[in-house]
Amino acid sequence: MTDSPFPLVVNALGQLDNPNAPRSAEAAAELNPSSSQLTVDARALADARASGLTAVNITLGYTMGDLPPYEHTLEEIDVWDAIVRANPADLLKVRTAADIHRAARERKIGIVYGFQNAVAVGDDPDRIRVFADRGVRVVQLTYNQANRLGDGSMAPENRGLTPLGHRVVEALNDSRLMVDLSHSGERTCLDAARASRQPVSINHTGCRALVDLPRNKTDEELRLVADRGGFVGIYFMPFLSPTGHATAADVVEHIVHAVDVCGEDAVGIGTDGTITPIDDLDAYRAALAEHVELRRASGVGAAGERADTLPFVEDLRGVDQFRDLARLLEQRGYRSERIEKILGRNFVDYAERVWAPA
Repeated sequence: MTDSPFPLVVNALGQLDNPNAPRSAEAAAELNPSSSQLTVDARALADARASGLTAVNITLGYTMGDLPPYEHTLEEIDVWDAIVRANPADLLKVRTAADIHRAARERKIGIVYGFQNAVAVGDDPDRIRVFADRGVRVVQLTYNQANRLGDGSMAPENRGLTPLGHRVVEALNDSRLMVDLSHSGERTCLDAARASRQPVSINHTGCRALVDLPRNKTDEELRLVADRGGFVGIYFMPFLSPTGHATAADVVEHIVHAVDVCGEDAVGIGTDGTITPIDDLDAYRAALAEHVELRRASGVGAAGERADTLPFVEDLRGVDQFRDLARLLEQRGYRSERIEKILGRNFVDYAERVWAPA
């Protein structure tokens, strides 16, 4: 291994933002920050380039809160279209796997449009075609709570995919969009993986066999997704440790377990975080308790979120996070080819299976 970045580094779920900018710092303290509040400034772009990042699946549109889901989602697509247009030397909107390769060649950051909740579909699966035409490429069925498609990971009933959920999965297949099951409940995940005509993904998760928390996936879920040609991304989140204080070593352990269950061709990363690190962690910790309590009171928090847990891995952040992870995997005995797959190639291969025209 060398210190140079790999040809492809793809974050299956992440953020392009400078969290230290005033607007982003204020948004971080709110329950439902809008992507229009994020700060894609010179530092965010420079840090993303320095990290070796090739492409990132960013979250836009409605996830939770009081905004009208469909209208808000269309507005946020407009916001990100404007961000990409304003930064043509740095950003490239991703519609196909070939666009990720193009981003690597042109030394740009590919932006994959994704949802973390499909509430904006309403009761009309035909809206999926509208979103697809606007460039959305990943649709997560639920957030932590239940919606009309199925149950999220924190919904106590653990229902399976609803009839409307089946129709939405079919519409996602028809439009060749990724069906992301990251926040879904166990039964919803299993039902959707079986119902989908195309491979599905769990873009950001951990392994419940290692830490028994609802946001982590069981071996049965991981294996089913992988066996059907799908993709599993491991996050850099507190749920990777029973203490809530996850470390880089915990990330490695969850990757190793996922590879053991799914095989080396199905596993990647979906950090659920930024490249640019938070500079003032003390100030951030002071505001975090209120934010966690707001999430809990509103029913959108997850088991394992506490006032003293950080929503990232403190020793695996900043511009060196991907190189640091590569070195740790190499120390674990992984060869370069396997590490390259985990850092990006597996996601791109999965994208080619789903996004390619029928």
